[in-house]
Amino acid sequence: MLTHRRWASLDAADHGWLRAKYHFRVTPSGHPSHDALGPLIVWNDDEIAVDSGFPLHGHRDVEIVTYVREGVLGHRDTLGSEGLIRAGDVQVMSAGTGIRHAEFNKGDVPLKLYQIWLQPRQTGGQPHWATKPFPRDVGMGRFKVLASGYAHDQGALPVRADARVLGATVGGGERLQHMLAPCESAYLVVASGRIAVNGEPMGPRDGVAITDVSSIQILALETAELVMVEAG
Repeated sequence: MLTHRRWASLDAADHGWLRAKYHFRVTPSGHPSHDALGPLIVWNDDEIAVDSGFPLHGHRDVEIVTYVREGVLGHRDTLGSEGLIRAGDVQVMSAGTGIRHAEFNKGDVPLKLYQIWLQPRQTGGQPHWATKPFPRDVGMGRFKVLASGYAHDQGALPVRADARVLGATVGGGERLQHMLAPCESAYLVVASGRIAVNGEPMGPRDGVAITDVSSIQILALETAELVMVEAG
């Protein structure tokens, strides 16, 4: 079953320096059908103004995956980790027993990113941060695993959750078939471009919850960048 969460239907917030759309509701008053999907509990589409960002703040017992779409994200945390994450790069922060971090727009254009939160398999554990570049052509015509909770996904950033984060770029007119395990559901977002999934059209920034299907067929109506989470 495909359950669309169209861009126009998403809850939103505008704080001036931060403009956000929420694929999953973040407050009890949010969209009533935009609930969590297994361990996938948050998918925020954020735009952060130049010279702005989140000051030092804390998290615990959550796996946070950040996918930078445009611009440069600056990160620092209480582990001593510090880095610049650029468009096409991914970072993972396993909060574990607790971590404090700050994130800012370090570029000269608005910073656009996806922030994805996953529930860990179990609470606790040492906090951890890592980042890795994934050039957009790495996933040309197929999904590339960017972050994973499974050891067999070599080359992916590790998360402590029963989930995988994937990315792909598909050229206009190309088709992509992706298999899902019987126990899996998935959430797919069109970062840019237009596609059809199992014949159903999706526009830029639309999302779709995928449940109780064994495979999806994607047709790129134009060149498209896709991000998907499989939740086991």
